[in-house]
Amino acid sequence: MPAEQMTVQDLSESELLARIFPRLHSSPGVLLGPGDDAALVAALDGRALISIDTQTQDQDFRLQWNNGYRTSGYDVGWKAAAQNLSDINAMGGSATSLVVSLTLPPSTPVDWVEAFADGLTAAITGLGAPDCSVAGGDLGRGRELAVTVAVVGTLAGLAPVLRSGARAGDVVAVAGTLGRAAAGWALLESDVPFEKLDKELAGFVGNQCRPLPPLAAGPLAAKAGATAMMDISDGLLRDGGRLASASGAVLDFDPIALKKYAAVLEPAAALLGAEAMEWVLGGGEDHGLLATFPAGIQLPQGFTAIGSVQAVVEPPGSGVRIAGHAADTVGWDHFAD
Repeated sequence: MPAEQMTVQDLSESELLARIFPRLHSSPGVLLGPGDDAALVAALDGRALISIDTQTQDQDFRLQWNNGYRTSGYDVGWKAAAQNLSDINAMGGSATSLVVSLTLPPSTPVDWVEAFADGLTAAITGLGAPDCSVAGGDLGRGRELAVTVAVVGTLAGLAPVLRSGARAGDVVAVAGTLGRAAAGWALLESDVPFEKLDKELAGFVGNQCRPLPPLAAGPLAAKAGATAMMDISDGLLRDGGRLASASGAVLDFDPIALKKYAAVLEPAAALLGAEAMEWVLGGGEDHGLLATFPAGIQLPQGFTAIGSVQAVVEPPGSGVRIAGHAADTVGWDHFAD
């Protein structure tokens, strides 16, 4: 049977793994990779960062979107790597290894799984994590596609940057993009056929399906003295509220600084009758960084100032504001949306 016609039920687990393993990136940080009951990875400075994330079909992605776009295995592999690499980046670290659990319906095409492995490797190398590799994982059978990735990383001797360190007077800054992935989601769910989108609009879809976290920015922020930092996965306001709460402070965003992010999104907003600023404030999955820095220092490369940290005043307590006014904490909630 031609490879493009095969599904995973046509192969044994070992035969499927034999198609996956050669496609995976390897690095010196993995001392013993796939093939045994557990992997052996190096803890390069005696400590290890670890995080885990899951994508589930029809909750985090659709195989067939309303606008006709078909999610490829490459898309899902890329995004699975990107969102986990971003979590390590948000602590000021660099990823060293991933382990992947992949649940597959029996009808899943084998070439979709091969493309998934290719997407993992492409994200690791393309986003700038050459010292990371896939150390192992698990294959299972289920009714829906589900991907869980756990990532291990190193701080290379630095202290971790937490969410809880922001102090009054700090500068609030972001690295990466805001709102592009949300615009992409809206286009995917729209009635505008994907093939009719121009390059710019299709690029927003790309930000949703293959996000581009700024992996160089996390370690640079840690070295520059960032007081707090986190990955923007659920939206600037929602995640900003989490950082503010952890720090016992208020983040006050500058609407003028945010306008440049909204301006980029105007073509998509005009097409769909939406508000670009809502994507900037409430849209997640760009996987940029939200960080705070002491006033007066030069922001590291890739960061742009978008506001300041204010002391808590009762009321309204810790949280987020825009130009001094309380802001609704909109954004993605896995259980409410």
